Amino acid sequence: MRKTKNWEYSPAPESTDHIKLKKQYDLFINGEFVPGVEGRYFDTINPSNEEKIAEVAEAGKADIDKAVSSARKAYNKTWSKMLPKERGKYVFRIARLLQERSREFSVIESMDGGKPIRESRDVDVPLSSAHFFYYAGWADKLEYAFPGRVAKPLGVAGQIIPWNFPLLMAAWKLAPALATGNTVVLKPAETTPLTAMKLAEVIQEADLPPGVVNIVNGGGTTGQALVNHRDIDKIAFTGSTEVGKYIMKAVAGSGKKYTLELGGKAANIIFEDAAIDQAIEGIVNAIFFNQGHVCCAGSRLYVQEGIADEVILKLQGRMDTLIVGDPLDKNTDIGAINSKMQLDKIKMYVDLGKDEGGTIYQSSCSLPKKGYWFAPTIFKDVSQSNRIVQEEIFGPVLAIQTFRTVDEVITKANNSPYGLSGGVWTDKGSKIFKVTQDIRAGVIWANTFNKFDPGSPFGGYKESGVGSEGGIEGLMGYVELV
Repeated sequence: MRKTKNWEYSPAPESTDHIKLKKQYDLFINGEFVPGVEGRYFDTINPSNEEKIAEVAEAGKADIDKAVSSARKAYNKTWSKMLPKERGKYVFRIARLLQERSREFSVIESMDGGKPIRESRDVDVPLSSAHFFYYAGWADKLEYAFPGRVAKPLGVAGQIIPWNFPLLMAAWKLAPALATGNTVVLKPAETTPLTAMKLAEVIQEADLPPGVVNIVNGGGTTGQALVNHRDIDKIAFTGSTEVGKYIMKAVAGSGKKYTLELGGKAANIIFEDAAIDQAIEGIVNAIFFNQGHVCCAGSRLYVQEGIADEVILKLQGRMDTLIVGDPLDKNTDIGAINSKMQLDKIKMYVDLGKDEGGTIYQSSCSLPKKGYWFAPTIFKDVSQSNRIVQEEIFGPVLAIQTFRTVDEVITKANNSPYGLSGGVWTDKGSKIFKVTQDIRAGVIWANTFNKFDPGSPFGGYKESGVGSEGGIEGLMGYVELV
């Protein structure tokens, strides 16, 4: 039995009998699964129990050459010459197949990444198919997206995605690229390759022409080879700001287009007139339900002074009801940290927060003995200069500060190298418009948090990236307008 402060729940694990996983996955090049030239494989690990799930082929430079050559051939001979409405049918077919296999994809996403099955099942997989549906509709309507202009595809796109939303990030990048007539070489994160490999099976089942989508796995050297390949026309990257800066330098002067969705340190602002209980749930959703593994996680909380004590007390009480445990258990609120390396990074920042004088409070939940786990954590008594306030932690760690006036909190929120997202909680529309207009962030939610729609663009300012994904804006990164 799992115990919380007020309730006891019997385990409710999602079945794994219905999923099909191979012991070994090869690279997906030219419509087929093929072993890497150098024959290297790496293990993908279940972070909740540290057990090996499968072996995955590691791509070297020669494999990247093969994948890019395959994508170029498919672009020149097939995909760019196909009628847009026919391309849209293929993208639509992928969306439908994802829907049909959503239960399988949800379980594999939680096994490989550690996120709760509720998040994989109710958010990640449905949003992934929704993005394919959305961009399938744009495939033959680009003249309406760009009135008076002719949109031409760029060619071959190299796409590199992170481990926090493996399937969704693949959909964000693949769907607009395919709808606009580009071919793709996709590199998933080395710690979460399995749903991309299953997506390759869907692409085969959808009968996509060989070479239109190629999927190669590996770490930093594999991504570096893709970025630096001479026959790539576009790089799309989601990940750390450090790697994003490297990509900008690497493609400078090459003529390659790029979009970068990088780090974030979102400010979540609660005013005295907010619906406090609703805001508490928004805070929990913004930073704890996803283990803080979202670039737009609300990891900085600003509370107006008059309600600070009440908000913190209620937040601590809510934290103590959260269930940390098996990602496949439907009762679980907070799953496993994705990798030991990420867990060590979170612990390092928590130690820094203590050294900097912050007052720490952690959930009273019990943590499993095996796997990578971290309890929900908040810090009070921190200042703007503290590293846990300024730097992206990518874990369930929340830094809390107070403010008195609207202008003060806007100044504090903007005092960050990042500008990806934010949130504001108030019952006054005038405050919503004031704050959302003055905060330099790409996406700001009002009286909610972490809500996504394929028709809405997502991108940031400053060190949070270049360009946007989603919506019509997501098409712009894959076309040349003439």
